[in-house]
Amino acid sequence: MKKTKSFNIDKKLFVQAFKQVKQNKGACGVDGITIKDFEDKISNNLYKLWNRTSSGSYFPPPVLQVKIPKKDGGERNLGIPTVGDRVVQTLVKNILEPDFEKIFHEDSYGFRPNKSAHDALDKTIQRCNGKNWVLDVDIKNFFDSIPHDLLMKAVRFHTDCKWIIMLIERWLKAPVQLEDGSIVERIKGTPQGGVISPLLANLFLHYAFDHWMGSNHTHISFERYADDIICHLDSKIQAEWFHKELSKRFSEMGLELHPIKTKIAYCKDSRRRDSYPIISFDFLGFTFKPRKCKNSRTSEYYSYFSPSISLGSIKKIKNVIKSWVLKNRIAYDFYSLSVVLNPIIRGWINYFGKYRKSGMSDLWRYLHDRIVSWIRRKYKRHDSTYGRAYKFLKTMMKAKPTLFAHWKRC
Repeated sequence: MKKTKSFNIDKKLFVQAFKQVKQNKGACGVDGITIKDFEDKISNNLYKLWNRTSSGSYFPPPVLQVKIPKKDGGERNLGIPTVGDRVVQTLVKNILEPDFEKIFHEDSYGFRPNKSAHDALDKTIQRCNGKNWVLDVDIKNFFDSIPHDLLMKAVRFHTDCKWIIMLIERWLKAPVQLEDGSIVERIKGTPQGGVISPLLANLFLHYAFDHWMGSNHTHISFERYADDIICHLDSKIQAEWFHKELSKRFSEMGLELHPIKTKIAYCKDSRRRDSYPIISFDFLGFTFKPRKCKNSRTSEYYSYFSPSISLGSIKKIKNVIKSWVLKNRIAYDFYSLSVVLNPIIRGWINYFGKYRKSGMSDLWRYLHDRIVSWIRRKYKRHDSTYGRAYKFLKTMMKAKPTLFAHWKRC
């Protein structure tokens, strides 16, 4: 009698999942196998994944943990699964996501199809205009703190597929390999960096926060992008009360509000003139605070509570520009340099330039300083003074204003 697999999984799902993994790129995991290495033996590798998953014998390898800097000076743990494991995670995500999307809250924006950070920011601007107070919520070590039992309870509520439940349990329990090679067991949390992790995190916070808000605090609006949450309130007293309520709720769910980063802010502007020490907050790379604006009809100035690129985002981008070491790229001319840099610059403009483009002017000055250093190294006749090289740059900007993506904005 022919032996059948424990689970009936279509092989085509693995092919589609690999195409997505390849498109998303990414580094190799603990096995050192790159996407190209995996693709070189694609048939054999996908067959092994299908065979082990279908027989129930697939166990994910340890997740490679690397540390990346945070804007506050600390470090965040980023987990990198192997390419093969990313394929299986993508397959499961593709199956679960359509059903999860049916129940997710409309004001949950992070890592969801057809929703973006700009959608969340647009709603934040609208609500800050209507409500005077904000609770800026920061969950301490969220991805590393999610209780496995509560998360699996939510997963089982939405699927009875045995092999999917089994795989998710194994992913949650998969050990972490540190950069020194040591192995650490994991008893809670889901690796930030895994393909399935954002979906599982959204599911957990749907019940820990979104659904709880809809059942208990319908009068309080919010925007949530993954674990970044902004809540809008009518008064300082209400904000202080809700802060305590939310702290209690998250404690019940195994989470903790960051005692310093979670804060109450007053949306001060020309209409709202009360005194309060905190009149700004950061959200998704932008700082919301009172800003001077000019009425185009009356030419009068007024204060409006609005976003612009944050100092943390500016610092991060400057570090990227610095890492290019432009002065050493003397083999490039102006055109070839623009071809390399423009896709990155356009990305910054498209994201950060949507709100108050003038906030990016400091970035362009810094980039121009680096380009001037390149000019002085590249064109020896301009290496005598910074001023002469900068004058040459201004001449190029006037002659070819569209050569670099940001020039027409300067």
